[in-house]
Amino acid sequence: MTSTTSPATSEDSTTDPATPDPAPPSRPAKTKRSKAGSAFAMFRNGKSLTGLIILGFFTLVAIFGDVLAPYEPRAQDPEAYGAQAPSMAHLLGTTNMGEDILSQLIYGTRGVLVVGFLSGIIAMIVAVLVGVTAGYVAGWKSESLSAITNVFLVLPALPLMIIVASNYESPSLFLIAAVLALTGWAWGARVLRAQTMSLRNRDFVQAARANGEKLYRIITVEMLPNLTAIIASSFVGTVTAAVLGLTTLAFIGIIPITNLNWGTILFWAQQNGAFPDAWWWYIPAGLCIALLGMALSLINFGIDEYVNPRLRSAGERARAMRKKGYKASSGVTTVANRPDLHGSTPGAPGSSVIAELHEDPLETEAEDEETISTGWPRRSS
Repeated sequence: MTSTTSPATSEDSTTDPATPDPAPPSRPAKTKRSKAGSAFAMFRNGKSLTGLIILGFFTLVAIFGDVLAPYEPRAQDPEAYGAQAPSMAHLLGTTNMGEDILSQLIYGTRGVLVVGFLSGIIAMIVAVLVGVTAGYVAGWKSESLSAITNVFLVLPALPLMIIVASNYESPSLFLIAAVLALTGWAWGARVLRAQTMSLRNRDFVQAARANGEKLYRIITVEMLPNLTAIIASSFVGTVTAAVLGLTTLAFIGIIPITNLNWGTILFWAQQNGAFPDAWWWYIPAGLCIALLGMALSLINFGIDEYVNPRLRSAGERARAMRKKGYKASSGVTTVANRPDLHGSTPGAPGSSVIAELHEDPLETEAEDEETISTGWPRRSS
């Protein structure tokens, strides 16, 4: 009688018992990485990191200004009258009254950042309240809020700031920030209204409505997380406009000289004829304004890349190609100049390189990150 071996017995006999079973994929760790990557996705590129470093430097100067400043900002040195050039005693020179310019720059940083960020926070709160509400509700309520936003969009910002600020002899930093926020919230509200109108018909919002969720919970839990990047971009733009507005008001003499900031330094330089000979009086203040504006703009570029799917995809592909040793702008030329890649077929020596150039660098995590950051799955192209 011929004995037959069952398929199960045959498989068991050919399997090497020393070979361990493959470990199951670690899905929770991947999910944690995806969440962490999604939270800091807007700060991955070099532009936003450079902007954060510069902004952090100015923030530290503003916080520890009392320790870093070598002199009091209004202290006069009798031996340095007449706008002395930079020296070891005064690294950035002095004013015509013998006041140390470096100390004035350090002390003025605090006022600029306080007004800028306070104005950005106030404008952001107003923009979120008006823009999101106008985008979610319908009918005359939405049209009324939209009309108010349009009115503030067409208001001349600088004349309005001059009129309001000039009515106070010594306005506080909070009042200056409120005036700047009054003219800076409308643009953010307009963008948020348009984005909210797009979100209110999404499936997850409709499901929340069907479940009987209250209005405030739908807005705060379902919508605001998907508007975080746009709110951050609006905040950064408002801070930039507030810094420029503050220095403009100080330079033209609307803000009293007691409110020391970079614009006040430029005002006194212009009043005392520092242009163009006493360059140490006005160039450092101008460079500080330019550097802070550049830092905020670089941060805004990073946020814009995160918000715009095309820019985000292009940035991810470029970074992945640079890690593999390819230039992002010459990927086609690299393939064309290699003879071993011509006419390559699957399994050929050059086929893996071509596949690497055309594959999605974050294919394994793109869907998870897109779902976490936007609230709905990524559409396949």
